[in-house]
Amino acid sequence: MRGRAIKLSASRRLVGDLMHFSLGVPRVTVQRRIDVSGLVRARTANGKKRSWTAIFLKAYALLARETPELRRTYVKLPWPHLYEYPVSVASVAHERDLDGEKAVLLTRIKCPERDAIHELEEFLHRARTLPVHEVKDFRQSLKFARAPAVVRRLLMWLGLNIARQKANYFGTFQLSVYSGLGAESLNPLTPLTTLLNYGPIEDGFVTVRIHYDHRVMDGATVARALGKFDEILNGVIAQELTDSG
Repeated sequence: MRGRAIKLSASRRLVGDLMHFSLGVPRVTVQRRIDVSGLVRARTANGKKRSWTAIFLKAYALLARETPELRRTYVKLPWPHLYEYPVSVASVAHERDLDGEKAVLLTRIKCPERDAIHELEEFLHRARTLPVHEVKDFRQSLKFARAPAVVRRLLMWLGLNIARQKANYFGTFQLSVYSGLGAESLNPLTPLTTLLNYGPIEDGFVTVRIHYDHRVMDGATVARALGKFDEILNGVIAQELTDSG
């Protein structure tokens, strides 16, 4: 059948590079169904519907502050070992229009646990609405995508395996969700230690998943972390939403 060849765009090359390294991570998933009915009420009590992405981002960053395993990573240089960071760096995926196609690009937020939910919301809003080349992380990624494949793969391998640099370039955890589209990803890939996602919020409940690198931690650790995540969402996060009015 005769079709047409489509050249790989810069964003598709970046996704291909990330998937290349993500496939080498032994990833396992643990999920928990959480009652967020109280959080839903707190979110709307003051007439300000805060972004669910910002809410979950802040909650996960607080969880990582209390759970050191979520701030650890597996690296290969100078020999295979685990490395623990003092704070979190979130890597958040955004879908943007770029040169006539939908592109997934990443921004990093250092120490999101220190920011108020409305500040995280403003950061996310800028990443989603500013012209693509005005967002520093997007601009740097697209410039990197113009390098030859062999150079990109080498630099990415080094960045992912030099412990002190990995968080600076890639983050310590990733957040990627499609729940706003009424869908959820069951098997997302990332080269980072954990990826957080969640499904649509229905009847006051949501399914939250942590996809984790089994070289860094075990399932029971993640299960306990999800229990604590439940407490954070319905405790300190709900209180912040209530007080922010």
